[in-house]
Amino acid sequence: MRRKRASGLPWVVRVGLFALVPLVLLNMSVAFFGDTTVFPLSLSFLDEKAHALAAYARHRPTCLLEGHPELSSLIRDTERRHRLPPGLLQALVEVESNTQPHRISPAGAMGPGQLMPSTASLLRVEDPFDPAPAIDGSARYLAEQLARYRGNVKLAVAAYNAGPGNVNGRVPRNGETEFYVEKVLTQYERLRPRPPPRPSRPAPAAKRQARPVSAPPRPPPVDSPTSG
Repeated sequence: MRRKRASGLPWVVRVGLFALVPLVLLNMSVAFFGDTTVFPLSLSFLDEKAHALAAYARHRPTCLLEGHPELSSLIRDTERRHRLPPGLLQALVEVESNTQPHRISPAGAMGPGQLMPSTASLLRVEDPFDPAPAIDGSARYLAEQLARYRGNVKLAVAAYNAGPGNVNGRVPRNGETEFYVEKVLTQYERLRPRPPPRPSRPAPAAKRQARPVSAPPRPPPVDSPTSG
């Protein structure tokens, strides 16, 4: 009598599905805790996403106890401290994270300024989800790019997104940076302070037409005495 074959999925398929579980959990954790959209089977930036989740886990207990400062005033103070154009850092943070301190991107960028793990390490930002050091690190990095490109805001913003090695005198067209720069500059135009209006010059007074000076009235002639 022939034995029946075991029902169910082949072992190769079961092993493959089992191996996919950590991948799906990683991507779904980034999507949930980082308030972003990630494809569950994405194989990109796995190390960066794992690093971001670990940094978030270390940060969260302190955040629950102490909370976060108001970001707008913190950003304005940081702009002044690093002599950035007023409104530029605010525009960048709004585009990067929508001013959300706990944002994690699909590439593993972290915090309000969306610092990649390598960039955060280079800037010595130990907690990229703590707004004060994170925004200070973003400001220092942005100020460095402005100095590199001699005050050219467009190229500095492009370098912040794509890395200075990918900006060779123009905004790289990689399907992301060119749109990113446009968004930041649009926000910057909205947020930057307007110059005070120039005082209008008073209209020159019309020259008065000089009236002709009339000769003084001549006295009546005096009759000379007649001799009699």
